[in-house]
Amino acid sequence: MRTTFLLLLTATTATMTGCGKGKMDQGDAALPIYSPMSVEQREVEGQVVRDTVYDTIDDFAFVNQDSMVVTNATVDGKIYVADFFFTSCTTICPKMKQQMVRVYDRYKGNEEVALLSFSIDPEYDTVNLLNNYAEALGVSSDTWHFLTGEKEKIYEIGQGSFRVTAKEDPTARDGFLHSGAFTLVDKEGRVRGYYDGTVPEEVDKLIDDMALLLKEYRPARKDSNS
Repeated sequence: MRTTFLLLLTATTATMTGCGKGKMDQGDAALPIYSPMSVEQREVEGQVVRDTVYDTIDDFAFVNQDSMVVTNATVDGKIYVADFFFTSCTTICPKMKQQMVRVYDRYKGNEEVALLSFSIDPEYDTVNLLNNYAEALGVSSDTWHFLTGEKEKIYEIGQGSFRVTAKEDPTARDGFLHSGAFTLVDKEGRVRGYYDGTVPEEVDKLIDDMALLLKEYRPARKDSNS
């Protein structure tokens, strides 16, 4: 017998500024999990067992600036930061990319870290254009993937899975509406934080939280007296 109960929707649409703030000073404590949570109830040897289960990022497959197909498997065993942008954006994207370069510079070469930037204007943002864009930023696809693909699937993964705004809007400047959020995802595909990618102090927090999240995956040190 197995029954699933939806308990609490913890993830929010991260279009607000400062959504990485408000967390308590955790020291070495684990980061909170923002993904929606449910409890699965099952019977084991006559006893009721309840397991907490968190939603994870849905499966995806897009092409990066080097024509490589990037999927969930690409980031398997990694923590990663995701954002949604487009190269012709004249509003918040330039600020976001300046700040993401800071994250890249801090963690480039770390095989446990990846950055994913999804274009919400994939018809314009071709592989060649994204390659030029990445080259202008001086970044490598070994760490930072600029992704293009089917437009509706990008919108679906953005709004349905990462829970950020990512869509066309003819009334918006440049014709698109998207969140400025950087989303931190753990190795299990669970959302662990939202940060305003246009605010340096928020990105400082993200960089620190990434180190804290990586620490969660380090083996616990044994007590020297044990």
